[in-house]
Amino acid sequence: MNIYFACSITGGREFESAYQEIVAALVKDGHEIPTSHLVRSEVMEKERLLTPQDVYERDVNWIKNCDALIAEVGTPSHGVGYEISFALNIGKPVLCISQKGRKVSKMISGNPDPRLSVQAYENVEEAISQARLFLDSL
Repeated sequence: MNIYFACSITGGREFESAYQEIVAALVKDGHEIPTSHLVRSEVMEKERLLTPQDVYERDVNWIKNCDALIAEVGTPSHGVGYEISFALNIGKPVLCISQKGRKVSKMISGNPDPRLSVQAYENVEEAISQARLFLDSL
């Protein structure tokens, strides 16, 4: 399955290791993740080389071509919020995950769209399990 993994880049990298473990597990399961480079520590250096228009066009095309979007939403991010909304508006299923106790935007947690699932996890293993269950349900 082609999965768009969304995570905070400029908003903060507090959960970078969780991003890395989730993506690694999904790739190991055989999924294609065009955004896998976004979980790497050096992402800021490489993304700086791209214009805003380049990033927008690239990411929108990846979302259009994905089967589903999985977003770690524990760190507020304008970009991730936009990606979630864009994906839902074109009919893509979306899973939003965050560590238990983290505040998640009410625009996400209150969204009744049946294609949206919002889950909280205790540890990264639980996040991976939630992602796998979500993908299995598609």
